[in-house]
Amino acid sequence: MDRVPTRLHEVDLSTTAIETADMEESSGAERWYVVIVMCLVYAVNIADRYVVSTVLEPIRLDLVLTDAGVGFLTGVPLGLFYVAFGIPMSWLADRRSRRNILVASLIVWSGFTAVCGLSRTYWQFLAARIGVGIGETGGTPPANSIIADYFPAARRPMALGVFALGAPIGAWLGANVAGAIANAYGWRATFLALGLPGMLMGTLIYFTIREPKHGRLDAVPDTGAPPLLESLRFLWRQKAAFHVVMASGVCAFWGWGLIWFTPAYLMRSYHLNVGEAGAVTGNIHLMGGIVATALTAWILSRPRMADPRRVVWLLAAGVGLATIPSFIAYWTQSLWVAKCMFWLFIPAIYFYIGPCMGLMQNLAPPRMRAMFTAWSLVVGNVFNLIIAPQVVGLMSDGFAGSHGADARSLRLALLVLAPTGFWAVYHFCMAARTVVADQARATGYLPTSQSP
Repeated sequence: MDRVPTRLHEVDLSTTAIETADMEESSGAERWYVVIVMCLVYAVNIADRYVVSTVLEPIRLDLVLTDAGVGFLTGVPLGLFYVAFGIPMSWLADRRSRRNILVASLIVWSGFTAVCGLSRTYWQFLAARIGVGIGETGGTPPANSIIADYFPAARRPMALGVFALGAPIGAWLGANVAGAIANAYGWRATFLALGLPGMLMGTLIYFTIREPKHGRLDAVPDTGAPPLLESLRFLWRQKAAFHVVMASGVCAFWGWGLIWFTPAYLMRSYHLNVGEAGAVTGNIHLMGGIVATALTAWILSRPRMADPRRVVWLLAAGVGLATIPSFIAYWTQSLWVAKCMFWLFIPAIYFYIGPCMGLMQNLAPPRMRAMFTAWSLVVGNVFNLIIAPQVVGLMSDGFAGSHGADARSLRLALLVLAPTGFWAVYHFCMAARTVVADQARATGYLPTSQSP
């Protein structure tokens, strides 16, 4: 398991043989159909998760909550139960049908999203958000693992970059579409509108997507799913994997943490209604996010990007540059300047997702891929759903003092969070040191530039 190949031709010949034998089992059309459907699932996942950001202020006013209180209600329950159930669900996905787990999870979290719209009290909404969190644990890890078994190692970052298009599409649904629905019919209607389609999508997946064999396109043999502790020990030895997990988690803390309170910030600072606030960032999520994600996927499809060090260097540069406008967006008093900065900052919260997913799939052996993805998502959700909403909410309440949270207090809290993007840059740079050897240890794949 830990042996690093010493001869490049040893890796290339075995990989080619496996790829050639297995490409007959799935056509190019089938592989891309799987990616597109999984992308739509991811879009539903993001929309159902982040719709609460758009209607955060109406929920706070309706249920009479502080910033810290609404941050806890909308983010922490989902994050805590995602953490609690994420690892066991991914352990199961490495051993059972990933497709069936994905189908069941999609139906569960979509159903509970709709239940959020039926909630009339704090406790009802809290219980529904817990259900969403439990259901979402069986979403992204099985989807990532399925895609990894439809594409060879060199093309996984690109394929998962296409999969990551679901994030901007989902955020647009959760911002623009949800904002328009909330403005017309109230915040509860948004949850009903976004929850019901996901339940139908689960049926489509069950009848149209095949469960692929674990590790069918890798040079290392499938030796079966290892015990949980062995997976953890292997993850810890994969130093690049540790730093990619931390980098993606900090990116979620930085970028999505800022976005979580942005609609509320726009409503308070510029006196916009919920529909107008959603429209400010909605098109940026859709167009900017898609362009950034698609451009990144295209860059990763270039032969020279087969070297994973170039992937993490690209991510470090992009996040580092985007951190600057993320600070200016909340520092300025001008809505026009803020919009310009959002166009530079918001696309960056998407472009790292697919490459990080692809890196994690290549840093894990076949039967540990769902588990590696789960750990990455656990860290990201702890940072994003548990820490960020609470930290921003508590800081906002603290800056406001006795008169209650307002535009100024929320602005100061967001300005404290904005520079944390540079923290993610550090972890990407550290990952570059060992990513080539760690990838070879996990999958038997070395880029051609590593030929001795």
